[in-house]
Amino acid sequence: MKDLLMGVSHLKQSTIRIQSNKNEVIYFDPIQINGTPGDADVIFISHSHYDHFSVEDIKKLAKMDTVLVMPEDCVKAAKEAGLTNSVTVRPSRSYEVKGLKFNTVPAYNINKHFHKKESNWVGYVVNINDTSYYFAGDTDFIPEMKDIKASVVFLPVGGTYTMTSKEAVEAANTINPLVAVPIHFGDIVGTADDATNFINGLNSTIKGIIL
Repeated sequence: MKDLLMGVSHLKQSTIRIQSNKNEVIYFDPIQINGTPGDADVIFISHSHYDHFSVEDIKKLAKMDTVLVMPEDCVKAAKEAGLTNSVTVRPSRSYEVKGLKFNTVPAYNINKHFHKKESNWVGYVVNINDTSYYFAGDTDFIPEMKDIKASVVFLPVGGTYTMTSKEAVEAANTINPLVAVPIHFGDIVGTADDATNFINGLNSTIKGIIL
């Protein structure tokens, strides 16, 4: 299980950083990045809300050949900031960028209005180091999750704008990965207790880890 999270870090909010065994560096929804590391090979953006799509933080990570992967409603702001090396995605599609194969998954709310299905926002299932990682973005427990195949899942647990920890447990137990990691807690919404409750509710076959 430890090997599946080798090179994986959970930074602020929902930010995930993965360094592959080929030293490729992949970020998901970077926010509040310290310094200007300029180390990103690919940056995945789930949706256009400020705590997930931060042009300022993307610029801290970008180098000459960094590819920015994002939904359509992020494109204008990215181009205005000079971030033109990009791929635009829609839900339920397959793509390949810099040798990384990935699928997009819808990300939306069922019983609240913050993330509408028609916005075409996404989560990602990305294959890195021969391991499939599902980054959910901001979403509720949605029907499409029953079809997700991933060894590691990163699920929001903070409630208010996304799933609660209880709902995230349902999502994880439905997907049934080897490892489940809580995100989207402790900064804007959600607490450490939400993360702990998520870990404690998982099926015994799933290893829950707080990064």
